[in-house]
Amino acid sequence: MAHAMKTFNEQVYDIVARIPAGRVATFGQIARMMGRPRMARFVGYASNNKTSWHLPWHRVVFKDGSLCGSGFFEQQFRALKKEGVKFTKESKVVMEKYQWDPERDDAPIDLRDLPLVF
Repeated sequence: MAHAMKTFNEQVYDIVARIPAGRVATFGQIARMMGRPRMARFVGYASNNKTSWHLPWHRVVFKDGSLCGSGFFEQQFRALKKEGVKFTKESKVVMEKYQWDPERDDAPIDLRDLPLVF
């Protein structure tokens, strides 16, 4: 039986679900991991889907370590702090220390598991 191909959003969710506690990934990093480096904005759009509320979206930040918009900022800040993530004086994640590296952090992703469908 053939496996159903995953949608773009489903692929995003698979990656977000793998981000370990105490680590963060960027929207662009997730897009690159999917082989779609120019689609970071669409990764952000996927986060607005009500069916993905249970995923650890607080671990997804902007490339400079900035947290998401004002409506989610405090919740995201508190959740990351609780996981041990440290911040700069400007309330940005210290990316060089906390950015997720799937190879280093024992969560390798095989891109062959993520066929792209729109």
